[in-house]
Formats: sequence, structure tokens, C-alpha cells
Amino acid sequence: MVVVTDHDSKVLARKTFRCRAWDLGAALYWARDHAVRAGFAGVSVACGPTGHRWRVLGQLAADRGMSFVCAQPAMTAWPRRAEALNSDKTNDKDAVLIARLATQLRCYAPEPVDETWGRLRHLGARREHLIVGMVAQIQQIRALLECVWPTALETARQPFRSRSWVVTMRVICERDHGDLARTQRLGQARLESVVRSGVVREGGQRPCLRIVRKLFTALQEYN
Repeated sequence: MVVVTDHDSKVLARKTFRCRAWDLGAALYWARDHAVRAGFAGVSVACGPTGHRWRVLGQLAADRGMSFVCAQPAMTAWPRRAEALNSDKTNDKDAVLIARLATQLRCYAPEPVDETWGRLRHLGARREHLIVGMVAQIQQIRALLECVWPTALETARQPFRSRSWVVTMRVICERDHGDLARTQRLGQARLESVVRSGVVREGGQRPCLRIVRKLFTALQEYN
């Protein structure tokens, strides 16, 4: 949905374009022609930055010498609720709301598309993917431990953020393959030595022996 408005958000023209993002050049020319007929020198293009197609629209606007701004989706949602007292979202309503935000200068000029921006966007998406996967794995491990060995979770205030706790659990699960009796036979002193080596390999200086000893005690209580 494309609307052309004046500075008071009065709709001068409205039209729906069913096409790919790269074909929206015709929509920009259509909007400029209506603005010129209404007595304006040209148009400023505004849109909501959702998905990735708004970048294509920004490039099309730049190629035609048109200024391009974005309105935050949250800024669009608040006026929508204030006007209609509901969260009903339609392209007709949002197009007018975005135009109004632009005329009120409640918008921003996005950073230009270049190699640096593309790389940062890629890294940001990758980081979000890794965080989601990490949280899911932590929740799965926590759920399993709560079922079979809940005492282990009580040995540290934030066990999954404790390097000493994680390294000790790695010794138990990887070195001893989850055989708690084998780790218990290892002895507390030997366990502390193995954990200390693991912490140093991961960049730490020394383990928190209090957590290691609590885990070793939890091994004895489990048996």
C-alpha cells in the first residue's frame, strides 16, 4: 500500500502495488507525479523497517534522488492503539500512520547500505541464533539434572555461568561418561587437580574449590 500525503497527513492519493520489492520504482514515480500535481516539488519516502525489503526500497529511492526515512514499528503501534483503541493492523492504516510520523519528524535516516552494514547484520543474526541455541541447551541440561541429580544445581548460585562448575561437570560427563561412582573413586584431591587443569586451558586462573568440593560431596550423597 502506497499513500501520498501532504504535511498535515491529508491523503492525496492511495494505491496498492502487487509486485516484487525491486519493481517498486514505478510506485515511487507514481507517488512523485501525484505530489507534483498537488503543487509539491517532490516526495520523501517513508516506510516501516521490517524484514529486509525496506533496504531495497531505500536503494530505489536513492537512485531517483528521493530522501528516505524509516519509522520504528513501535512508534507505529502506539498511535494505532490510541486512534482505534485496538491493535488492528492493516496496510491502509499503517501507511497513513507512517506518513504522519514522517511529517512530524518522528523518524530516522537509516545507515547507508554497504559492506560493513551487511557484515554487521550477518554477525548480529548469527549472534542471535547462537544465543537462542545456547539458552535452549542450558534449559535442556537443567531439566535433565532436575530429574536425575537436582543437588548438582544447588552447588553454585549460577551454575551455568560458573567455569568451575561447568568444567567439573565436563569431567563427570565426558571423562567418566556419567559414571558418578568412577568420579567418586577419583578422590577429591585428584578431581580438584583435573578441574584446575581444565579451568586453566579455558583461560581461567584457578577454579573455585568450594564449588568443586560441593559437587564432590553431591556425588557421595547421590550414591
